[in-house]
Amino acid sequence: MKKIIGIVGTNSDQSTNRKLLQFIAKHFGDQAEIEVLEIKELPMFDKPANMEVPELAKEMAKKIEEADGVIISTPEYDHAVTASLMNALSWLSYGIYPFVDKPVMITGASYGTLGSSRAQAHLRQILNAPELKARIMPSSEFLLGHSLQAFDEEGNLKNADQIKQLDGLFADFVLFMDIMKQLNHTHAENLKAAQNFSWENNER
Repeated sequence: MKKIIGIVGTNSDQSTNRKLLQFIAKHFGDQAEIEVLEIKELPMFDKPANMEVPELAKEMAKKIEEADGVIISTPEYDHAVTASLMNALSWLSYGIYPFVDKPVMITGASYGTLGSSRAQAHLRQILNAPELKARIMPSSEFLLGHSLQAFDEEGNLKNADQIKQLDGLFADFVLFMDIMKQLNHTHAENLKAAQNFSWENNER
């Protein structure tokens, strides 16, 4: 059985992205062990000179490293991901590099019609950064619009078409994780490149 980490891409206590990940964990519980992680307790990233990373970030990194893949569910604020998600990814690429070559599936929920489409594009750009180097599942978007009305009282998605789409995307992600596990011949070099990368040394 696959082991997957779900990351709630916000510090909001009432996020429908958390509901979406909880539904995914329950709905696909017979196919994968999915643990949902929170980012709201991480301190503000300040690039400490001693490279000291918070224990919570280290614990998250260890779980990501041990997982077969990661699902990140992001809301959209001002056409971008949340500051709290950017903060978490900053910690998770500072002296620790759990995302290097890690398969990632992106989902998103928003109160409006577009379902965090711009934030998902923004997140793809971030995850391609030299210090992250994640392997993002291509040609896949799960955009949950009008998310306040999307769940029933038990936390299940109400729309059968949305569930069918999610079923297909998750099946693709399982296959994607298997394929990415085979494409591991440059992992050591990719990890070394992330560890040695410095924006200061690369700026002109």
